[in-house]
Amino acid sequence: MAAPAGSATPAAPAKGSEAALAAALADVPELARLLEVDPYLKPFAEDFQRRYKKFSQILSDIGENEGGIDKFSRGYESFGIHRCADGGLYCKEWAPGAEGVFLTGDFIITSKSGEILYRISPWAKYVAREGGNVNYDWICWDPEHPYKFKHSRPKKPKSVRIYESHVGISSHEGKIASYKHFTCNVLPRIKDLGYNCIQLMAIMEHAYYASFGYQITSFFAASSRYGTPEELKELVDTAHSMGITVLLDVVHSHASKNSEDGLNMFDGTDSCYFHSGPRGTHDLWDSKLFAYSNWEVLRFLLSNIRWWLEEYCFDGFRFDGVTSMLYHHHGMGQSFSGDYNEYFGLQVDEDALTYLMLANHLIHTLYPDSITIAEDVSGMPALCSPISQGGGGFDYRLAMAIPDKWIQLIKEFKDEDWNMGNIVYTLTNRRYLEKCIAYAESHDQALVGDKTLAFWLMDAEMYTNMSVLAPFTPVIDRGIQLHKMIRLITHALGGEGYLNFMGNEFGHPEWLDFPRKGNNESYHYARRQFHLTDDDLLRYKFLNNFDRDMNRLEERCGWLSAPQAFVSEKHEGNKIIAFERAGLLFIFNFHPNKSYTDYRVGTALPGKFKIVLDSDAAEYGGHQRLDHNTDFFSEPLEHNGRHYSLLVYIPSRVALILQNVDLPN
Repeated sequence: MAAPAGSATPAAPAKGSEAALAAALADVPELARLLEVDPYLKPFAEDFQRRYKKFSQILSDIGENEGGIDKFSRGYESFGIHRCADGGLYCKEWAPGAEGVFLTGDFIITSKSGEILYRISPWAKYVAREGGNVNYDWICWDPEHPYKFKHSRPKKPKSVRIYESHVGISSHEGKIASYKHFTCNVLPRIKDLGYNCIQLMAIMEHAYYASFGYQITSFFAASSRYGTPEELKELVDTAHSMGITVLLDVVHSHASKNSEDGLNMFDGTDSCYFHSGPRGTHDLWDSKLFAYSNWEVLRFLLSNIRWWLEEYCFDGFRFDGVTSMLYHHHGMGQSFSGDYNEYFGLQVDEDALTYLMLANHLIHTLYPDSITIAEDVSGMPALCSPISQGGGGFDYRLAMAIPDKWIQLIKEFKDEDWNMGNIVYTLTNRRYLEKCIAYAESHDQALVGDKTLAFWLMDAEMYTNMSVLAPFTPVIDRGIQLHKMIRLITHALGGEGYLNFMGNEFGHPEWLDFPRKGNNESYHYARRQFHLTDDDLLRYKFLNNFDRDMNRLEERCGWLSAPQAFVSEKHEGNKIIAFERAGLLFIFNFHPNKSYTDYRVGTALPGKFKIVLDSDAAEYGGHQRLDHNTDFFSEPLEHNGRHYSLLVYIPSRVALILQNVDLPN
């Protein structure tokens, strides 16, 4: 409605003004909670308001035009190819740029230029490479006896301990391992190690094995190179029977450029599911970028989320490449200094952010105990805050600065020059009430071109000096002791969840490299040598034992679900870090050669303490310098900001956890 003649249209409140803040709070009442936690976000209240209103409007439009997100996210029930009651096949596709669609043994799509294009349905549930074919073909998967899940989903764990896994490399043999192999051989190991969650990588079908599963060609198909869909269901069901939560590594940040067996050029145009022109291509990844504002793209991606939840009973997702989604610059060439202006404004792709909000809304509406994790290196504020506050709705984000810090210290600094304050800062630098998954290393550090922590620490000596029949060399001794300390302090101080990539828990030797032309298609490095931990004559068992007992102690004491630790000491000269969390007292001596007798450590608690984890114990490859029968008594002597303190013997390169035994369990 036009303003009356002679009157002016009321001006919008100035950005960052009190009026603008009041308007934002009126539209998003729970935003007040977010701004209370972080007042520095107040100048950006309008950004949260706009994002929330956009999310709400699209959700409303879905309700008005599609009957709600529940129906909208069931696209796989009508799109693609389905068998009718009379045995015939029914086909429905969205191909706006096509002139016609014909069903043969495969699709044939006719472009507007008259070109005949062979395509696989974007909704294909099972594809395989048959014989010597280069491309994948759609196969109608309709088993006579479909797998029926026997076990209910586990409840959301209070403390998340994630075992990052890849089915194909899970065998020590130089071949692609199967779902069956993982179910029978790897799941029991994961359970024994004390992990309560697995993150399965490279499940969504990808034509190029060496892409590590990040160049998806068929989004609804479980990779056929490991076995059948029913065998994947059995894997998930078996994990559930062990009380293990199963997350899928979902890739909605980009897609493979393949056309005959991928989404690219599906209707003969460079758009359809993607942005047209240069905006539709990721220059660094050489892949296609989704047009998140497109109605049918939203249907496709949200339905894809639901498919994995419903058909395979996954318990949540780790969203890959979130930084690329959040910004028009995709994070390329950005340092992300922490200046809040980097997270708001025109550089943010609010269509992609709205999609992520919709995805989180759908996931947590369908299954409230589901878990979602964002792989975001930028540190966008409120990404893991509730949608009702204007946030992204994720449960956790990956603490991606931590592994970089450990690699930097090991590569660039002598042990005696490690900065204790900088280590603590890196491990504790996270947003209040936004939960993080801490990790010392993931699959990224294991890939060829980089090294695992164990390999950085011990390198070539891992081939010759890991036998218990040979005395410790200085390199192996240092490597084993620091490997344990790094992982424990990351576990205990770095977040509200913990992640480990398969095999790294025992210091898996060598790197990870998939078969490709550059290595003569070799599978030698595309495997995990779990048998090394079963050999009593090798020292890998010590690291495996420590990882197991660290996880089991966390299960019992729950430090990951406890409030952030109170760090009472970060002594640069002594190389000591001490902190309390979940009623436990953690003490780390990173000094390469100095041990301390009667070292005073502060604590909030009076009473008697006992050792509950000692990295120097014999079963962990330590030097057995501590007597576990010792009782430690705190006294009312203030130290480092704590009302009580106690005296301990803390040997060099040792991590120690003490528990107050006077407290009720």
